[in-house]
Amino acid sequence: MPDPQVPAILAASEATWPSAEYAAAGGLRTGRAMGAGGRVGSTRAVGPWTPDDIIAAETQHHAWGQPALFRVFDGEDALAEALGARGYRPIRPTPILAAPVGALASQPVGKMTAFCLWPPLAVQRQIWAEGSIGPARQAVMDRAPQPKTSLLGRQDDRAAGAGFVAVHDKVAMLHALEVAPAFRRRGLGVALARKAAHWAAGEGARTLALAVSLDNSAACALYAAMGFTEAARYRYFQQPGTE
Repeated sequence: MPDPQVPAILAASEATWPSAEYAAAGGLRTGRAMGAGGRVGSTRAVGPWTPDDIIAAETQHHAWGQPALFRVFDGEDALAEALGARGYRPIRPTPILAAPVGALASQPVGKMTAFCLWPPLAVQRQIWAEGSIGPARQAVMDRAPQPKTSLLGRQDDRAAGAGFVAVHDKVAMLHALEVAPAFRRRGLGVALARKAAHWAAGEGARTLALAVSLDNSAACALYAAMGFTEAARYRYFQQPGTE
């Protein structure tokens, strides 16, 4: 039986990490990335679509000066087949993981280990930028609607990690979790995720969810140990040579 939470989780994933703008082509919706990566710069199905909609989405991608990229969820076999017939190939399988906020928030977080604040401090933006979360991705956080907050992690009396969390319809989505290299594998990522759950509980959220590349085996193992389970999975479809 399908999990009734999944539609709300998928809706929160989109709402809390929004594209710069959107364009519709029949049952497909394309996001404008503005340099912020594939999640906001891809096309996904939002209703019944036709082959002509795929062509229109490709045209929109080209008009925005970004590679044609489609985000296809497990179970959307017809779309995957249609894209495959046009030379697209699947890349970067990405599970969306979820856990109950109450269970996560029941675990304590050190008083001086993690903090919630908005807007982010310059040191958080620096931690993000030194990872893979530059100004374009940070702009996604800035335009996400409230309620939202940033996370600041502290270790050895230094700012050591940063994250972003926002709530949509009782689902909190954790994005942009970054721990500085010198502080990894010391529990700060877990502390930041738990702090996100504490904040989310105060906002009335019941579920904390996040997306993580399947290639990131260390992160997948960490989240599994915390009680996260897979709610959905998507892959990007891209034509070779258009990266």
